Amino acid sequence: MARHTAEFEVAGPWSLENSREFWEEMAPVPPAGPRDGAGAALRTVFPADSDWRQVTAEVTQHGSTARITVAGDGDLDAAAEQVRRFLALDVDARGWPGVGDRDPVIGRIQARRPGLRPCGFHSPYEAACWAVLTQRTGMPAARRMREDLISEYGTGGAFPAPAALLRLDAELPWRKTEYLHSVARAALDGVLDGARLRSLEPREAMHQVRQAKGLGAFAAELVVVRGANHPDVLPTQEPRLAAEIAEQYGTERESTEISEAWRPLRTWAALHLRVLRGDRLATGGASGTGPRRALK
Repeated sequence: MARHTAEFEVAGPWSLENSREFWEEMAPVPPAGPRDGAGAALRTVFPADSDWRQVTAEVTQHGSTARITVAGDGDLDAAAEQVRRFLALDVDARGWPGVGDRDPVIGRIQARRPGLRPCGFHSPYEAACWAVLTQRTGMPAARRMREDLISEYGTGGAFPAPAALLRLDAELPWRKTEYLHSVARAALDGVLDGARLRSLEPREAMHQVRQAKGLGAFAAELVVVRGANHPDVLPTQEPRLAAEIAEQYGTERESTEISEAWRPLRTWAALHLRVLRGDRLATGGASGTGPRRALK
């Protein structure tokens, strides 16, 4: 098994610790590796979307420098770029503090979570599979199905590659087997390529994603926002985000108007509002009480 290490400067604010905390909260299953406290590496395993070979990755932060070490038998340069994408380390965020200057609500959250960057699924393919697994299904059941798929068809703890998922013959509820097969074929055909979806205008990217049977508007948005990790999308399919916008800005203004101040990082601002809502719910804020929950 070969190893490859890439080091690069991250443009704009970045905290691996804050980003990792968010990613682990939002992940369907906690990433591989122990939680060693502040300053620890982020470790994970996934099928690379360049060749679908298994990759293990470790990411550490040294000031403004990120060090990504990937290991596997495939294209490790492409795998390292995929890590940069799903951790949003490839985004030039030097203008991000200016968003907080223009919008004090976002500025206050930035101060509470300095350096937080949107961390998505390993790939649009994995995001699309998660969208299928959660359709008409509660989170615990979806997580169990995902764990079963990894155990039966994955390797080394990674989610199954598309070719392996096509071997799934168990009849999962709500046509999930049929839809997972459709997603796998779309991935093999390049429809769910992360770099390609990131390069498209968001609406066009979502239209492309919906070519896969079983992926509707909600799923397509999830795939583009959290699969391709597109930096500048205003999510429209997230009720909790809409509720938090109403909480913070009132109901007189449209979210499209409010979000103009967030360009070109609307995804980032939306993430920060979801994090704020999670924090408020955890502490019994105005919108409710109860334990903190991952906001899928």
